[in-house]
Amino acid sequence: MYLSRLSLLNFKNLAQEELELDKGFNCFVGDNGTCKTNIIDAVYYLSMCKSALAMTDLQCVRHGEKFFVLEGDYRTDAERHERVVCTYQRGASKVVKRNDKVYERLADHIGLIPVVIVSPADSSLISDSADERRRYINSFISQLDKSYLEAAMRYNTALANRNSYLKMGSDEEMLRIYDAQMAPVAAKIHQARLEVTELLYPLVCEYYRALSDDHEQVELEYRSELNNATLEELLQASRERDRVNGFTTCGVHRDDLRFSIGGYQLRKYGSQGQQKSFLIALKLAQYRIVAQACGEKPILLLDDLFDKLDESRVSRLIELVKGEEFGQVIITDCNGERMGGILHRAECSYKLFNVSYGTVEREE
Repeated sequence: MYLSRLSLLNFKNLAQEELELDKGFNCFVGDNGTCKTNIIDAVYYLSMCKSALAMTDLQCVRHGEKFFVLEGDYRTDAERHERVVCTYQRGASKVVKRNDKVYERLADHIGLIPVVIVSPADSSLISDSADERRRYINSFISQLDKSYLEAAMRYNTALANRNSYLKMGSDEEMLRIYDAQMAPVAAKIHQARLEVTELLYPLVCEYYRALSDDHEQVELEYRSELNNATLEELLQASRERDRVNGFTTCGVHRDDLRFSIGGYQLRKYGSQGQQKSFLIALKLAQYRIVAQACGEKPILLLDDLFDKLDESRVSRLIELVKGEEFGQVIITDCNGERMGGILHRAECSYKLFNVSYGTVEREE
């Protein structure tokens, strides 16, 4: 699948732009702070109905305006046309349309336009708490299985209710009711995460070897209390601890992904270049899995490509993603001459756009 036309109105610092994109590579170049990332975010928004940068809908409205509109024309791998329009107005709910039909639930749109993003913000997957890694795996699996997103929402609702009750009382019968609500959805969440991690691990190793020229070995491990017991067993065993603490101390809301290099924690012992290469390998592995599951090649978004990477690793990355198993790639970089040279040497089909403080122009 690829995005053939992108239209933006009042989105962040972009007043109005209409861009015709290449089905291969599209590179947006310009100085830092000129809105290159906002273009990447607009593409992500049309796929996921939200910003990739943890910004609210209101924060995405251009200063001084009351609304924004995003519109994308897509071609599937079977050359079927899809049009997606997203509008948001201050004080109202956002509206997403597919081929002029309004979605009743935004969750029904997730997965239609598969997308994978690599950005400097990904460093939080390594440096921050397990919450970040759980959010990542939830977003990833939601593109593959809509029922997973519903299960995660049901689990979180039941968890919040159980925690509220633990703060107020501890009647055994009520706790059993909450346990019964959480257990089946926890089992589904755990199984989905386990299966995806088993698919991810060998692919991450494969792509990392390619990016590092086979110099290092990395590991990925899914850590969950449900690996060794059911949630019912865990909740029963932690009953008194939960009562004392006033919250649920076990479950899939405590799951984590451990990233290692050479047997040591990547966060502590990996260089910035190694960490960046690992994150790219992780996202390329995600791309392969999403493509196979959806039957469509996702759009690959590479934001600030040279962040913490030298030119040789960037060149190896471009060689990887120009292959048959990848589709459209959208890149941002601050050096157009450097990026254009890499794409030219790789003999890629590409378009280069110059970005300057809210305006975008195609470089011929």
